[in-house]
Amino acid sequence: MRILLAEDDYITRNNMAGFLSTHGECDIAVDGMETVEAFVTALEKGESYDLVCLDIMMPAVDGYQALKAIRDVENSRGISTQDGAKVIMVTALDGEKNVEMAYELGCTTYISKPVVASEFEEALKKLGF
Repeated sequence: MRILLAEDDYITRNNMAGFLSTHGECDIAVDGMETVEAFVTALEKGESYDLVCLDIMMPAVDGYQALKAIRDVENSRGISTQDGAKVIMVTALDGEKNVEMAYELGCTTYISKPVVASEFEEALKKLGF
């Protein structure tokens, strides 16, 4: 499995990368702009990501904007949301409005921080990983 982790917080990023690397190859981005660039580059190389883990609150481009850009790129290439990358929003923003917006933009699952490994494992299983 190819994974793209977008997280600006150093400690959270390292913890999540360690966990995710047990499930596959994990690339890291520190902001939304870098996330979209990595996603597009991977598609162009024919090495698309199976899973994208997105924080919402990131500098430059936030997770919502990155998610929209990812789904727009997939759409422009004829990749349906069902066939595209699975996107897990991993964020401290757990209000109903935030969750709804993430799903409207095309996230697959939403996990609130602090991340509990067992909950993340369950989410991965539900996504077929």
